[in-house]
Amino acid sequence: MCRKLPDSLTQPIAPTIAPPGAPLLADPSPDEVRARLLQVGPLPARILIISDAWKPQVNGVVRTLSTVAAELEAMGHTVLVIGPDRFRTLPCPTYPDIRLSILPRRRLGRMIEEFGPDALHIATEGPLGLAARKWALRRGCAFTTAFHTRFPEYVNARMSIPVPWLYAWMRFFHGAGQGLMVATASLREELAERGFRRIRDWSRGVDLDLFRPEPREEWDLPRPVFAYVGRIAVEKNIRAFLDLDLPGSKVVVGGGPLLATLQREYPGVHFTGPRFGEALARSYAGSDVFVFPSLTDTFGLVILESLACGTPVAAFDVTGPKDVMAAAEGRIGAVNADLRAAALAALEADRAACRAHAERFGWRACAETFLSHLVPLGGH
Repeated sequence: MCRKLPDSLTQPIAPTIAPPGAPLLADPSPDEVRARLLQVGPLPARILIISDAWKPQVNGVVRTLSTVAAELEAMGHTVLVIGPDRFRTLPCPTYPDIRLSILPRRRLGRMIEEFGPDALHIATEGPLGLAARKWALRRGCAFTTAFHTRFPEYVNARMSIPVPWLYAWMRFFHGAGQGLMVATASLREELAERGFRRIRDWSRGVDLDLFRPEPREEWDLPRPVFAYVGRIAVEKNIRAFLDLDLPGSKVVVGGGPLLATLQREYPGVHFTGPRFGEALARSYAGSDVFVFPSLTDTFGLVILESLACGTPVAAFDVTGPKDVMAAAEGRIGAVNADLRAAALAALEADRAACRAHAERFGWRACAETFLSHLVPLGGH
C-alpha cells in the first residue's frame, strides 16, 4: 500500500550516487528501501511500464518503450512492460491493427502487485493506462506519464469530437501524475500553454548500428527518389506528399489502414508494404530525400532513422521535425510551410552532415533521462 503524496511533491527524483558506506534508513520498511534504491542510479530498481501500445504493433511508441526497457535492463534494472498482449482485446474503431484491452482493471491490479514495482510509468491514455491510473490513485501511489501521441487531433480527424474537449480530458488524465514526459521543446511549450504541468523533457534515440548509410536499396526507379516511411494512416497526412509535383519517383514504405486506398488512388507511386530491420535501413539509405508530411507527430523517430542512413529530410515547419533538425551542423534537409520547396531544397543537403547529426541521439542517454524522471512509488 502506497502512502498518500503531499500536494507539494511536484519534482521527480533524479538518480544520484550514494557516498561509499552511506547507510539506509534505520529499520527501513520495504517501501522505504525501494524508494532509496530508486534514488541511487547504480543500484537496481524494479520499473513497471504500462502501455496500450505494445508488440506486435509497429510504431514509434512501441519502438521507444521496447528500446528504453532494453537499455534499462542493460544498466541492471528490472523492467516489466504490460501491454494489451496479456489481455482479451477488441480492434480499435477505424484502426483495427490496434487492439484495445477489455475490462483490464482487476487483472492489471493483480499483475502490478505481483511485480512489486519501485516506480510506475503510464505511457498511454487507453484502457490499460486508465486502469493503472485508477489503481495508483486508489492506493496513493506516485507515477509518471508521457505524451506520445496527439490523440485529440487523431480522434477529431476520425470522429469530429472538438479538440478542446479532448485536451481537457488529457489534462485530467496526466494531471494526476508526478511528471509528464514530452519529446520536444515546442511540444512542451504548447502543452504548457494548454494548461499541462510538471512537464519533463525526454528526447529520443536511434539505433546507429542498424540505420547506417550503407548498404543502400537501388530501387531501379528514376532519380531522385523521394520516400515516405511510416504508418499508412490518415493522421500521417501522406497525401500532402503524394500530391506534390516532384521530379523522379515517389516511394512509400509501410503498412496501415489507408494502404489499399492510396495504392488505388496513386498508381504511379511505388508502394513496398511494411519493411523491417536491414530492409528498412536500406530503404532509407537508398532514397535521395525522406519526406515527412505529418503535421501531428510529437517527435518522429523516422526522421532520426533517415538521418542516420545519411538521407536528408523534408518536412513541414512543425513540432517534431523542427525540433529534431534544430542546431544541426551543416545542411541535413529543410523544413518549410511549402513541402515541395522543402523536398527540392533537401536535395542539396550534405549526407555526411545528416549522419553526424543523428549520432547526437543515443538510446542510452534517452533511457538515462527517462530513469531520472521516474518517482518512487511511495513518493519519498
